Amino acid sequence: MKKLARQWRKSAEDELSLPIRDDNLPMDTQEQEELVRSFESGHAQLSRLWRSVFVVLLFCFAGLLVYSIFQQVASPWELRYHAYFMEEVDSWMIICADWVAVVACSLAIVGLLHDSRHHRRWIWYSFFIGMEYMS
Repeated sequence: MKKLARQWRKSAEDELSLPIRDDNLPMDTQEQEELVRSFESGHAQLSRLWRSVFVVLLFCFAGLLVYSIFQQVASPWELRYHAYFMEEVDSWMIICADWVAVVACSLAIVGLLHDSRHHRRWIWYSFFIGMEYMS
């Protein structure tokens, strides 16, 4: 039983330990390039994954805003978070503000979906629209 426990502990330690390499010998250029390429491809995959997560979140938020617009058009001031502003703001202003937020979300989605630097400027456009929307 003790022998089995030692073997199990040893195998568990081997899985968790870092690979040992002789650091006195430098890596050759080809090996370095392969290592860098593997890191870059891993980073690109994670970047695509997180961008798609944020695209889904923004899409859901834009859907909520569109639902809010239709509710405001169909029966003004029925939604609680709109009703707080009933005496200060007209209904059409709420609808316009929600449309501006939908446009900002759409621009951010376009910027996140495309991988080129050319399309990343859409994220900045949505940021500026959002900042203007807040003021």
